[in-house]
Amino acid sequence: MPGENLSRDEARERAELLSVDGYEVALDLRSAVDEAEPAEGPRTFRSVTTVRFRATTPGASSFADLIAPSVNSVTLNGRVLDPATAFDGARIALDGLAAENVLVVDANCAYSRTGEGMHRFVDPEDGEVYLYTQYEPADARRVYANFEQPDLKAPYRFEVTAPEGWRVWSNGVEESAEGPTRRFAETAPISTYITCVVAGPYHYVTDSYTRGDLTIPLGAMCRKGLAKYFDADDVFLVTKQGFDLFHEIFDYPYPFGKYDQAFVPEYNLGAMENPGMVTFREEYIFRGKVTQASYERRANVILHEMAHMWFGDLVTMKWWDDLWLKESFADFMGSFGLVEATRFDQAWVTFANSRKAWAYRADQLPSTHPITADIRDLEDAKLNFDGITYAKGAAVLKQLVAYVGREAFLEGARRYFKAHAYGNTTLDDLLSVLAEVSGRDMAQWSRAWLQTAGVNALTPLITTDADGRVTELAVLQEGDALPDQPAVSAGRPHRIAVGLYRTGADGLVRYARAEADVAGARTVIAELAGQERPDLVLVNDDDLTYCKVRFDEASLATLRGHLGAITDPLARALCWSALWNLTRDGLMPARDFLSLFLTHAGRESDVGVLQMLHGQALSAVTHYSAPGRREGAGRELAAGALHELRLAEPGSEHQLTWARFFAASAATEGDFQLLLGLLDGTARIDGLDVDQELRWDFLLPLAAHGAVDEGVIGAELARDDTASGKRHQVRCLAARPSAAVKDQAWAVVVESDALSNALVEATIDGMQQPSRRDLLAPYAGRYFEVLERVWEQRSIQIGIHVVKGLYPMLQDGEDTVAATDAWLAGHPDAAPALRRLVLESRDDLARALRAQARDAA
Repeated sequence: MPGENLSRDEARERAELLSVDGYEVALDLRSAVDEAEPAEGPRTFRSVTTVRFRATTPGASSFADLIAPSVNSVTLNGRVLDPATAFDGARIALDGLAAENVLVVDANCAYSRTGEGMHRFVDPEDGEVYLYTQYEPADARRVYANFEQPDLKAPYRFEVTAPEGWRVWSNGVEESAEGPTRRFAETAPISTYITCVVAGPYHYVTDSYTRGDLTIPLGAMCRKGLAKYFDADDVFLVTKQGFDLFHEIFDYPYPFGKYDQAFVPEYNLGAMENPGMVTFREEYIFRGKVTQASYERRANVILHEMAHMWFGDLVTMKWWDDLWLKESFADFMGSFGLVEATRFDQAWVTFANSRKAWAYRADQLPSTHPITADIRDLEDAKLNFDGITYAKGAAVLKQLVAYVGREAFLEGARRYFKAHAYGNTTLDDLLSVLAEVSGRDMAQWSRAWLQTAGVNALTPLITTDADGRVTELAVLQEGDALPDQPAVSAGRPHRIAVGLYRTGADGLVRYARAEADVAGARTVIAELAGQERPDLVLVNDDDLTYCKVRFDEASLATLRGHLGAITDPLARALCWSALWNLTRDGLMPARDFLSLFLTHAGRESDVGVLQMLHGQALSAVTHYSAPGRREGAGRELAAGALHELRLAEPGSEHQLTWARFFAASAATEGDFQLLLGLLDGTARIDGLDVDQELRWDFLLPLAAHGAVDEGVIGAELARDDTASGKRHQVRCLAARPSAAVKDQAWAVVVESDALSNALVEATIDGMQQPSRRDLLAPYAGRYFEVLERVWEQRSIQIGIHVVKGLYPMLQDGEDTVAATDAWLAGHPDAAPALRRLVLESRDDLARALRAQARDAA
């Protein structure tokens, strides 16, 4: 039998043979608090699963999924199966199936430290133990035996025996408790990957949502150590606003009873849409002052996961090929819901500047794929939770709303839910209902947008007469023709707005706008003929479509002088996004982008856009600046950051954002002395509260540049001896500029599996600080030597952290590209998912080298 992977063909065959009537899962988690670690092997818990299922062909054979250190017993229809022969570590062979079957599996499953399966976390602050599960795409089999594929839905009953004093939650409401054992109500039919158990001494807050005759019990929880920071009222506010909106526009009552939201430690994702029991990363509970952008991001995730209750949980894709059916819709609905129902009415600005940047990057990698992807197996599925499936898919849905109209889009969603409730669907199911309500040719639209990869560039071409009037404005559409990239069709249909802007006393303001359908290589926007010649032409104004925006020379010259004067925040964000794409594509030197940044970023009013610009400016210096210019560019950036920090309004979120950016860009002895002074109180900037999180932000660059030692970092941990403090400490320790430190960081990540997922990530981040590239040079060759071993021996999540995080990106020369090519050529049979990660990193490096060459010219 194959190992832990599951192919699409195997899943299809099993779905044709089996249907599942129900699960009863009993978990005994009392071992979670045992003080002694087992003498050998992992710490385990007992898992007993009873599955009732039917087979269309009596006498046929199939298999159940289970990843566990040991199996005590397996019984099929009363017949005892020998675990030694039936269980291979990942699957349980089932032969001689009857028309109706009962499978009982008694196993010892392992607690996880990688965020996959039943994750166990020990809080360093108070020693308390916390558990939660995370399964997507296929880790429920690490907790109980099942048929691990999304189209074998079934109802579930969970029974959990927990340590004394603990609380336990699952998808259903708690029905009864006898001593340490809790029993939960049967769920509606759902897929394995969205079942969930959360257990431990969590701090728990309750509320309720009522709409007409519908009442939904609400709960929110976090570790006890975070309770003093937990603003549950705001979480509940956004939750209720989301329920109001989605009930109104979906016209289908929330179908899963209660609605708990758990903020859990060491979480690999942003959140997970388990029905009735949504899990979030606990970093969404803020220990210090943060900007409104952080609250907006959290609210977006809350609404994204809530949208999944309909898109994904109620109606689920048959296989991971159609992952976008849930993720693109939820990503779109996150921003849509913020604008429609919450205080974050500028969320489309964030979407245009931040979310779509993720999509543009992913869509230009050699691994780019259509939104409806070809997912051969579970390893493919794991890597397709990417910028195309989420952000590009959401952007294309935004284009679809412009194409068919808002009401037709929402009516299509309503019919889709009612037709396929508790079932599984494919692309055709959605397209048929959208065609029905819109009257549009959805097959043609789908071929252009969902079944074709890549991003188009739209460029204005403008001619004027002697009086300065526009005689013709055309939009040119090109497929991306960058080196090593597949060509993209120039025939995609776009519904766009074109805006004309001119400078004046009130800034750079739009004075004319026209909407048009763009299809083909050249489209004339007839409505704009006769207008005065603009200072700036913005194609894709209002961000209706998914494309890279280009500028004519006159518009680019206007932006160099007046970008900060654009009065509309969305238009300004779109211009910044376009300029960053020009820089990444090697069409604008990094020095020009940094000049624009230093000139105009201080006028940016949207703090979320500003934070994105800060990250891009750092990337421009680190990766896209010519090596000979890099040090000087870094010093200019730090000086500009300090200038804006001192100008920022005291106590404002802009001041906080510039303070963090100043720390991240600090480059001179004077910069480091100021950071040290802000930490010890000998320096002060009016209004800047250096709270604990900001202290760690200041310490990281000081550690990376050797301005503080292990003793100072240890003293900071003593001041903040919490789970968050430990992650910060590990990151700072690994950042120190010492060959011995880097060697130790490499060893604990690559040669050992002792660290949890969160500490692996922190160690890699600290080790890879760019201030001392020379100290990382010895690991370039070692990286390629260990790749396959790491991928084979570690969980896929840890494997992804290591393969992506330790790629020698900072050894940015042609020799690293050649070494990557040699590894790829020499390992044609390596796991496709591993090869994809290496190929993507190689592409990032090749792009950086092209940008550096442009900057040096």
